[in-house]
Amino acid sequence: MSKPTVLLTGATGFLGSHLLEALLKQGYQVVVLKRSTSNLWRIEHLTGQYKSYDVDIQPIEQAFEEQRIDCVIHTACHYGRNGSALSEVVESNLIFGLKVLEAAINYQVTTFINTDSFLPRDLNAYSLSKKQLIDWLKQQSSKIQVINLQLEHMYGPKDDSTKFIAWLVTQLKQNVSEINLTSGIQKRDFIYIDDVVSAFLCVLQSSTGLPSFSEFEVGTGESIEVKTFVQNLKQVFEQRNGPTSTKLNFGAVPYRQGEIMEFKVDNQALRQLGWEPKVNLSQGLEQSLKEYA
Repeated sequence: MSKPTVLLTGATGFLGSHLLEALLKQGYQVVVLKRSTSNLWRIEHLTGQYKSYDVDIQPIEQAFEEQRIDCVIHTACHYGRNGSALSEVVESNLIFGLKVLEAAINYQVTTFINTDSFLPRDLNAYSLSKKQLIDWLKQQSSKIQVINLQLEHMYGPKDDSTKFIAWLVTQLKQNVSEINLTSGIQKRDFIYIDDVVSAFLCVLQSSTGLPSFSEFEVGTGESIEVKTFVQNLKQVFEQRNGPTSTKLNFGAVPYRQGEIMEFKVDNQALRQLGWEPKVNLSQGLEQSLKEYA
């Protein structure tokens, strides 16, 4: 029996690229929605193994007309950094998601798996636009099964160069005199990318037994202080590259407005499906730092 065909958005991004590789390894047929201008560096080694459509040139419906799509996995997003216009953020996080959802419903796709975050609804434009999509997904879940995955702080190889870990490693490689940071006592649940990917595969394989709308929290279930995470990262970096004189200057930077001091992930629902995180922090950091050798 052949595996379902999955339509994947955001395949050129951090999460999407890891998901694409995992889905292909598991034997799924994958159809990718991307832009003609997308940077393919993360998935170049997978060229020829999937079908793709350029949504800025071809109508979204074309992918559904030409391929028999069984499930959508929606990971595409816009973080709204670097002064992006509100309309750009809303277009990417809400309107594009709705267009894919409409097409999926019109072409009788069985399941829509969405990527959500733990950030509060009104924290910023990114989180508000993401939560607004959830409102619509809930409303439409009588027409298509919706599975919403709330992700805590994922990390790993091929992450964006603008992200926290990549920035830290760059600073350490440059052997800067000090890195100014917040006090770092806010707690986060850092989860390695492979464990996030396995959560998506788990709900995909379990979807027939799930209700029309379901949500799962994705994290290790253990929060640690950001300070501890950064200290561990520096330790692993030095084990690989030798001692650095860079000082971690905790407390030099104020917390951002609306800073959440602790995220608590309840992953019991996901564990009941048979999922569990397998990569501990030291292993995850070791794997993450390999690409910075």
